[in-house]
Amino acid sequence: MELHGGGDAPPNVAPDLAVNNVTPNNVTPNVTPNVTPNVTPNVTPNVTPPKDPAADVHASNGTVSKGTVSKGTGPSGTVVADLTDEHYLDAADLDSLYRTDQHSTVDESFVVPAPSDDIAQSVAKEPLIGMTGRPWPDLPEPPPLSEHGPALIIAMCNQKGGVGKTTTTINLGAALAELGRHVLLVDFDPQGSLSVGLGVNPHTLPASIYNLLMGHDISIDEVIGQTNVPGLHILPSNIDLSAAEIQLVSEVAREQTLLRLLEAVRNRYDVILIDCAPSLGLLTINALTASDRVIMPLECEFFALRGIALLTDTIAKVQDRLNQRLEILGILGTMYDPRTLHSREVLERVVQAFGDQVFHSVIRRTVKFPETTVAGEPITTYAPTSPGAEAHRSLAREVLVRCRVR
Repeated sequence: MELHGGGDAPPNVAPDLAVNNVTPNNVTPNVTPNVTPNVTPNVTPNVTPPKDPAADVHASNGTVSKGTVSKGTGPSGTVVADLTDEHYLDAADLDSLYRTDQHSTVDESFVVPAPSDDIAQSVAKEPLIGMTGRPWPDLPEPPPLSEHGPALIIAMCNQKGGVGKTTTTINLGAALAELGRHVLLVDFDPQGSLSVGLGVNPHTLPASIYNLLMGHDISIDEVIGQTNVPGLHILPSNIDLSAAEIQLVSEVAREQTLLRLLEAVRNRYDVILIDCAPSLGLLTINALTASDRVIMPLECEFFALRGIALLTDTIAKVQDRLNQRLEILGILGTMYDPRTLHSREVLERVVQAFGDQVFHSVIRRTVKFPETTVAGEPITTYAPTSPGAEAHRSLAREVLVRCRVR
């Protein structure tokens, strides 16, 4: 059935309009009102014609075929826009495409190839940076010992008081004992702080290191005491030791008095740690003369930093005149508080000045250390999982690595 449009062509459309010059944009979107109501329902009056240049546009005498909308152009031509089903998607087609997209699966056979061995080996792992700003070294667990001795004697020395000498001596000795080393702690400070820190009452001692220095008829085995840590022994002292510094002045080879005492038990231990007095007097000179290495605890504070230069001068004089085998094992940062700018600056300046002589291990400030003094035991047994205990265990491994002790 054909439906003819009844209107004349608009005056601005030429009767001989070429078909190739007509685009869908020239088609008026409103369907000619003369179309009778029985037009096929597939033709929607408000549908905008597609902008498809390939749409079939043909001239006829004002007729509209099935599936087309006609716009009259006069008696000699008609503009026709193709609205057939092949150019449109109905609701069923859209739903089918949507479901297909939702249920689409990834091809599991496609596998990203692994990088070659050359590429994998070229990717280097970034080193761990310690609190000193340097890469953290490898500190392996030392192997167990089949025999013990002779001992390496290490002096814990700093003429400034309150820098952590006694605390470091106790906890470092306990950490070395955990590693299977036999350790002797020598309390060479008249204050007797090391003895108190290990639960020894200095006021009730029947004999102390003072009696040994003065040559009294007493054996060193009678003075050495046990601790609650296996493998850790102590040579205690008390206030009587302060008199030894005066009485030794008149002795021959007075600087080597302590060395002669320790030689008697050197083969029993692996490490001997000497807790020095906060001075550069005769007692400290005795400790440096008897030692193979010296550790300088340094509180991360400006006044403690100033005293390091004077201590290094004293060590150099002992090396030159009394003990040529003496070496600086390292400078240990103690009472470090990373929250304060001053502590960070002091530690940074020490590393800049002394370089690799500074230990990588740093002892941070914690309330656990005063508590261990009251308890009379090292932090490795009082709070074995605390950061302070782990720091001293790390220091013990670093000491063994630097000393190359078996």
